[in-house]
Amino acid sequence: MIKKIICCFGAICLLLWSGVPAQAQENVPEPSVSAASAILIEAETGRVLFSKNAEEQRAMASTTKIMTALLTLEQEDREVAITSDMIAVEGSSMGLRDGDRLTLHGLAAGMLSVSGNDAANAAAILIDGSLSAFADRMNRRAQELGLENTHFVTPSGLDAEGHYTTASDLAALTCAALENEAFRELTSSRQTSVSFLEPAETRTYQNHNKLLTMLDGCIGVKTGYTKQAGRCLVSAAEQNGIRLVAVTLYAPDDWNDHLAMMEYGFSRVERFGTPETPFSGSLPVTGGMAKEVPVYGEQETGAPLLTQEADRVVRCVELPRFLYAPVQEGDAVGRVTYWLDGNPLASFPLYAGGDVPCREAEPGFWDKIASFFGWK
Repeated sequence: MIKKIICCFGAICLLLWSGVPAQAQENVPEPSVSAASAILIEAETGRVLFSKNAEEQRAMASTTKIMTALLTLEQEDREVAITSDMIAVEGSSMGLRDGDRLTLHGLAAGMLSVSGNDAANAAAILIDGSLSAFADRMNRRAQELGLENTHFVTPSGLDAEGHYTTASDLAALTCAALENEAFRELTSSRQTSVSFLEPAETRTYQNHNKLLTMLDGCIGVKTGYTKQAGRCLVSAAEQNGIRLVAVTLYAPDDWNDHLAMMEYGFSRVERFGTPETPFSGSLPVTGGMAKEVPVYGEQETGAPLLTQEADRVVRCVELPRFLYAPVQEGDAVGRVTYWLDGNPLASFPLYAGGDVPCREAEPGFWDKIASFFGWK
């Protein structure tokens, strides 16, 4: 239950209203996963909902391509030509051949759908000239994102000494990647078509991620496997306005691990309810042509919370006792803030809903005398 409090600056707060938060599932047990390392987070806040050895450094296999594809999609798209040295790599492939011409972003599509090692290597060489130079780019971005326990050596994720991450870092990277619209569109697509300029044809690729058909609201993200890394999987799903990200490393039963983690997470988190209609009220105006001005707010959106926290949320409407003229429509005059245990969750401005110009001053005694005798 959300408590609503309205406070005027310098006045006592009064309890005015309470609402009902959105309902989440209940009584879902904490998952028991096969993974050596795992984590489940709420993407908007980064809050950890479940973890198992999440800070342990491990090989990451093709989940590496989350970073490779993100960096590729951040480049200005252009036509590129494939040469044999770019695609001399083992493992999964999007079927690139010497002489193929396509776009740089088409390579990212091949990475995120069929986990093309050829696409990852080609993009790295096309962007930075060599695999090692592109690895430097990957590590710079990792530092920018605060991934302190991650180091990249290969763009494809093939096992290499010094190529590692943690479940925690991989979840943070995924949250950043999902902010990229092109990345999000590709990784959530069950089927992707890539247009080639040479040969002039369109090739269609089926996404390897089974969770796209197994999990409601699944929006990706990436599978992976090598002998050293084992089965690796990163997933993301959205339900009822909540986005969760799950990571498992060295997980023999990864599909079921993720289904269990997601069910648990969505049972634990909800977006606390907000009023169906925005705030509406009025404020007195001193020295204006009107005695009061309407006050309005925009539609509010709640922040994700654990279910047991929802009844501790307080909604505080902060407004002054009055306004001085002049007032212009759209002026910010107050705020609606949601609090949990003394910490702000979300805040929204309140605006003046009209213009109130200053009232002309009343003429004084001598002004009236002068006016009467026509002296002015």
